[in-house]
Amino acid sequence: MDCIFCKIVKGDIPSNKVYEDDTVLAFHDIAPQMPVHVIVIPKTHIESAAEITAENSAVISHVFEVIAKIAKDLGLDNGFRVINNCGEDGGQTVKHIHFHILGGEKLGEKLVK
Repeated sequence: MDCIFCKIVKGDIPSNKVYEDDTVLAFHDIAPQMPVHVIVIPKTHIESAAEITAENSAVISHVFEVIAKIAKDLGLDNGFRVINNCGEDGGQTVKHIHFHILGGEKLGEKLVK
């Protein structure tokens, strides 16, 4: 498998880690769109949100527990946005489920331009 996020999990590609445990890895985005832009991924390869099942949903639940912890640790007390792109039409460019934490300044109400 030629998955960039799996390579980051293995340590083959370096990342600026924000959080890591046995299940989840979070790191700063290399092309941030906001003052705070963190990518959160499960270490287990799940291609997209369309692939969440009863068997792997506990991993995704843990991802969201980690997102809440990271947001608190980064001082995003006034709010933040979590984005997941799913599939080609949804803008997913890396076929490994991942969540963007965006914050650090006031975001508009619109989700798309």
